[in-house]
Amino acid sequence: MKSLEGKIAIITGGSGGIGSTICERLAQDGAKVVVHYGGHQDAADHVVTTIKDKGGEAVPIQANLSKVEDVVSLFDQTQQHFGTPDIVVNNAGTGVGGPIAETEEDAFDKVFGLNRKGTFFSMREAARRLNKNGRIVNISSGLVVRPKAGFSLYVGSKAAVELMGKVLAMELGERGITVNTVSPGPTETEMFAHSGDDPTAAAAQSPFNRLGKPEDIADVIAFVVSDQCRWITGHTFQAGGGYV
Repeated sequence: MKSLEGKIAIITGGSGGIGSTICERLAQDGAKVVVHYGGHQDAADHVVTTIKDKGGEAVPIQANLSKVEDVVSLFDQTQQHFGTPDIVVNNAGTGVGGPIAETEEDAFDKVFGLNRKGTFFSMREAARRLNKNGRIVNISSGLVVRPKAGFSLYVGSKAAVELMGKVLAMELGERGITVNTVSPGPTETEMFAHSGDDPTAAAAQSPFNRLGKPEDIADVIAFVVSDQCRWITGHTFQAGGGYV
């Protein structure tokens, strides 16, 4: 029997680089997967097709996570398609770079609307709906403990996510639900490619002298949502290849 056989998992941002790999990894372990997407339906459909071609079960669901009603709808539709969820991976995120002195209100609203507000209300719905012994995993960033100039919005939003998760872990322990954070370092994704960072310099910050791959992150998450991680909660897993 596969380790996640019979489990239902929601992965926000499931159409992207790390998100799609998480979806495929958890489906490989037997979970029925909700591939959430914001605006890239073709990418989400491709992930679903890939999972189904390998014998798994998946469905794409669209939601603007900066709107609370869309977050609620995501969980409602999950219930209708598969049943009560067991796993929620809050992977969806965005970033807008630049010095604080040059940052406009719309950039703040964009980043905090998705990264903080969207994750918070996804955690709220998970707290209300998850089965006993469920798993909530928030995705942060190694920049929280190793910040860089120009990333104030992204770092600030992810730091909030880490702390909110620690509080929720205290609130859900009686139901056996764990709440943890996985914090990737520099990883080969589209977001990193557009960050302006030098990939060679970023790779040199790891003892392995390479960037992380989405598969590296997905494997950590597969452990965190498994029964083997039942005794760890409120923890941040640094998945940066020694970056921090």
